Amino acid sequence: IAENYSTPTENHHPMETHASIANWKNGKLVVYDATQAIKGSQAYLASSFGLKIEDVRLMSPFVGGGFGCKGLIWQNPTLAAMAAQVVKRPVKIVLTRQMMQTNTGRRGETIQKVSLSASNDGKLTAIKHENDTYTNLIDFFEPSGLTTRLLYACPNIEITHNVAKLNIGTPTPMRAPGESPGMFALESAMDELAHELKIDPIKLRLTNYAEVEPQKNLAWSIKNLKECYSVGAEKFGWSKRSLKPRQMRDGRFLVGYGMATATYPAYRQTASARVRVNSDGSVMVMSATQDIGTGTYTVLAQVAADALNVDVKRVKVELGDSNLPAAPTSGGSQSVASVAPAVQAACERLKQRISELSKKVESSNAGYEEVLKANNLSSIEECATTSPEGQPSKAPCSPYKTDAEQNADQQKYSFHSFGAQFAEVRVDEDLGTIRVSRFTSVHDIGRVLNAKTSRSQIYSGVIMGIGAALMEETLYDSRNARPVTRTLADYHIPVNLDVPTIDVHLLNIP
Repeated sequence: IAENYSTPTENHHPMETHASIANWKNGKLVVYDATQAIKGSQAYLASSFGLKIEDVRLMSPFVGGGFGCKGLIWQNPTLAAMAAQVVKRPVKIVLTRQMMQTNTGRRGETIQKVSLSASNDGKLTAIKHENDTYTNLIDFFEPSGLTTRLLYACPNIEITHNVAKLNIGTPTPMRAPGESPGMFALESAMDELAHELKIDPIKLRLTNYAEVEPQKNLAWSIKNLKECYSVGAEKFGWSKRSLKPRQMRDGRFLVGYGMATATYPAYRQTASARVRVNSDGSVMVMSATQDIGTGTYTVLAQVAADALNVDVKRVKVELGDSNLPAAPTSGGSQSVASVAPAVQAACERLKQRISELSKKVESSNAGYEEVLKANNLSSIEECATTSPEGQPSKAPCSPYKTDAEQNADQQKYSFHSFGAQFAEVRVDEDLGTIRVSRFTSVHDIGRVLNAKTSRSQIYSGVIMGIGAALMEETLYDSRNARPVTRTLADYHIPVNLDVPTIDVHLLNIP
């Protein structure tokens, strides 16, 4: 089969628009910024104004969503700092919703052709994925063929990206850059192939199940995708699906069942964290990572509470300050996987020190309060840096960004998470309306540290997927390349009535 697919330009539109407050004091710069990249923004501003990095403090305690657009440094923090320098007082810049359409990037439009060749039993013999997209004259483009190279076992795979350089605002990473439009095309083509061969779509995917990563021939770090298929099919009621189109109805509505595979790389980076135990038994966790609405505060508090065996209510977490130990950008679903090991390592060091100090206490069951008071200490703290493998690192534990370390495990394993998605869709032929009426999502993401925050991430991913499939599209005026869809009144995103019941299941297999 050979099928053509297209995806439109989309914009991020987090609930909080981009905003910055800048102030100068004694030649030093303090900036509050809505950013996913505290350390990157700090380094950029220091370079822009010819300052030492320690003379720039970047604060971002809470971020109202980002989806990639706040992982880059845009004009607002720099302009705020320039204006504050001129007027000699704090300056605040907040982008309007209209500005979000033009000033802060977007997912680039794609035109994709997917060709699949298979034997009569459904075994793939060749995959060809051609991608046409655009960028500006110097920058990022949408890499839609990323996942095609590794999702299915196939002896012959060809992927091309044809990129047109245009005088247009830069495309930027947007939640699952490359994977999102690329998986749409690949999985749609797999469904077309299943229809032609009269094979159940799940059976076709199992026939081409990749036991090892095809591109590098590496073992998977974890892969329980078969379980995702079986659990999802059972929970959703996939067996009730008719193979023949237009056979399922509910009154005037045509009803369709669809499914697709999900996968995304499991990224980890070098990160640092400091943990302090106070003489009143309370605990403070500190790291220059960001909480962009994913629950980082909650999860890191849980990690520290578990490691130190204290009530989580006794743990306070401080994030979003460049003066704290360095941590990576919050992007690629890597924050907790990177920072949590550093928190745990700092806690282990603390326990070792407290164990040594406890020699001055008569009771063998003395708590942290007793030990610190017996040693005339108001607090005790430890800082730790961990490698991408989650092991103690030689890199310094400091507020300054350390060079990214090579993940040695990446030479042995291909790190990915997997999932299976099932959707029920209702189509009103008379009105031409499409509604997603039910959705089941099953994910294999390793050990789940917090089920509530994890499920919330899946809910939001499904909702964004509904928007991408049925609603979102940025339209441009061909005369001046300016967006016509300038507000949320005409750039449509899912609202309450567009969102069905979403049934999320996490395998929770470490």
